[in-house]
Amino acid sequence: MTTSIIVDTQRIVTPLWPVPQERRIVTVLFADIVGSTALVDRLDPEDVRALQRAYFDTVAGVLHRWQGVVEKYVGDAVMALFGARHSDGFDAYRAVRAGLEIQAALDRRPMVDGIRLRVRVGVATGEVVVDLGDVVTGGHGVASGAVITTAARLQEYAAPGAVALCAATARATAGLITQRQLTPVPVAGRVPPVPVWHAVGPVRPGADRHDGPLIGRRRELATIRDQLGAAIRDRTPRWISLVGPTGSGRSRLLHELTRGLTTVDGLPVRWCVATCQPYPDQVLAPVAHLLRGLAGIRHSDGPAAVHDRLVAALTPLLPPTRVATAVPALQRMLTTPDGSAAALAGAAICREVLLRLAAHRPLIVAVDDLDRAAPAVSRFLHALFSAATERGLPLALLTVHQPQWTDTRPGPARQMTIGPLATVQSGRLLRHLLTRAGQPVALVDRLLPLVGGRPGHATAYVTSLVDGADPAVLPLPEAVRRAVGAELDHLDGERRAVLMAAGTLGGLISGAAVDRALGWTPGRSAPALRRLVAAGLLLPHHVDGYAFAAPALRQVAAERLPRALRTVFQRRAAGAPHPDTVRRDANPLDQRVDAVNGSAARSAEIVRLDTVGARTGRLDAVFAALASAGPGGDTGTTAPRRGSPTPTMAARPAASMAARPAASSPGASRTVGPRRLRAVASAGDVPPTSAASRSPAPSAGGSSPGGLGRPAAPIRTTPASSAGHWALADDGTAPGVVRAIPRPPLIRRLDGLPASA
Repeated sequence: MTTSIIVDTQRIVTPLWPVPQERRIVTVLFADIVGSTALVDRLDPEDVRALQRAYFDTVAGVLHRWQGVVEKYVGDAVMALFGARHSDGFDAYRAVRAGLEIQAALDRRPMVDGIRLRVRVGVATGEVVVDLGDVVTGGHGVASGAVITTAARLQEYAAPGAVALCAATARATAGLITQRQLTPVPVAGRVPPVPVWHAVGPVRPGADRHDGPLIGRRRELATIRDQLGAAIRDRTPRWISLVGPTGSGRSRLLHELTRGLTTVDGLPVRWCVATCQPYPDQVLAPVAHLLRGLAGIRHSDGPAAVHDRLVAALTPLLPPTRVATAVPALQRMLTTPDGSAAALAGAAICREVLLRLAAHRPLIVAVDDLDRAAPAVSRFLHALFSAATERGLPLALLTVHQPQWTDTRPGPARQMTIGPLATVQSGRLLRHLLTRAGQPVALVDRLLPLVGGRPGHATAYVTSLVDGADPAVLPLPEAVRRAVGAELDHLDGERRAVLMAAGTLGGLISGAAVDRALGWTPGRSAPALRRLVAAGLLLPHHVDGYAFAAPALRQVAAERLPRALRTVFQRRAAGAPHPDTVRRDANPLDQRVDAVNGSAARSAEIVRLDTVGARTGRLDAVFAALASAGPGGDTGTTAPRRGSPTPTMAARPAASMAARPAASSPGASRTVGPRRLRAVASAGDVPPTSAASRSPAPSAGGSSPGGLGRPAAPIRTTPASSAGHWALADDGTAPGVVRAIPRPPLIRRLDGLPASA
């Protein structure tokens, strides 16, 4: 069942958003009051109104804090969307946290006459079509999809005060939310019964496991070690930022550094590492994490154990009187690391402790996923670095974040970008992962074009195989889809539209094709394409064109478009010249002749050379076929014209080849324009040198075979590529003029996904 909910009829279309609608994976939260009918029947209408206002204010405030968009109020039920405006990859997590907080907030807030409301919450994740023109401008949007009905049905099976999750939401929040699976429930129109999970609460932050060998990254490791060693050796603090997209292996590289860099010039190095969880409960939670690691405090420790561990850690660093005042302040910050004055005072003491520790021994402070932290954490790190620089301490800062994150204070960080793995390294990683998972190593050839050099994508694909994904289909893993969708949503409207239009085009991407697909003036997409290259999302190709840096990005960008719009883009772009056949040295006269004959809008006929002749004379036959298709389209026997190939060439088997289509075609008797023929030979069929030696000689008059008064153009050849693929193409020249150009080797498409160069 598909449900459409329309909130406003007035549409506001943002001019900066060229694509008005998108197919998006969103998370829907549906909350409803338990026993609302009986409650309303026994209350006065004024009390009902006051109760509804208090209830809706509480729910809307929680949803706004977790970046949910209220889509609809239906009686006393509330429906909200997460991921409708943009996705950060944690839409399901934010929705579940919002559901848990709604329950807690209603439990704490007495309503009219001391009434305490109990609600059921259902959370489901799935695909919808969203009107971005409404949602982006802050209005209520239009969302359509079966997931809306699923969320409404799930809340009916939730216990009062509980949050029920669908299977997709449970998978998206695994490791972040403690869950309890229930017995599958029957849902109308769904066979078999739908599995249901109940959310219990957020999971405490923990370190990620990195138990496999590190493949590649030797250059990055050596560079970072040299930078950290120089900071400690010269007592000149340095700030190094590891920058890379999700799945590039940033956290794995940090783990390897903490394990391998333990001494510098014989001096032991102390590491203090914090990991930023998505949307921490308190803004200073990463600072509290640093302090826990410094003092060896566990989450299970009681107040007495926390006090003893803090005293033991601070006694060698601070005077006794200072320890007596610092320990209570640090305990308060560990208990409530929010932005209050008490928590900020505790953070200042923590900063002083780190500086004292660096004065005793070399110290490296590392923060993973800094882009998830609040600005207060960035200010804490800047203050720590400035103080260490003033004192000349052997201290280094190492932060890890995504490329689109911008520091609140542009400062001294030396940025190192983590690029994709080389093809050989990706193959080694895939073989290791498949072997460890008990999967066939032969799947490396199918997975290699899909992972795009990102270790995280390789791990996700292998994990999906272990979970039962069909090896013959290899669908895009949900984790990869969420991460890539977040990368796409960090772009502005114009660059996002360019990527979505480019995703519908096969092979290489040209600016002309993108402009035609979007209906833009020629050249408008060029700045956006250059900015996408600078962002690492597109790669420039040696031919005039671009390729997607990650194959998953092409698939997600294309699937965001509605089917009708996807078809429109493909139809518009069909007339644009392809990057591997575009002619760099086009002659204006050739273009005018093509415009007159209409050949620029026609597709080239493909003629395989191995069907032309069994032994020799293959290229001669192609030339004769090209010459026989004159301006009038007559393929029959005609008198030799001035500038035509010699009769010996015309008598080759190509005459019969050219005559076959005319005889078999129902419309052979009507007049047709000149045809474009492409003769394709595989490696070894026709050596380039032979092709050049068999080019037709110009006639005495110096005219071309087409009789247009131009000199005949010889076959221009280029050294063959490593794959040895060659093609003969009439790429916009007058009939009879042929060029031989190398073509890149074709990459076999997997699961309908065009391979990216």
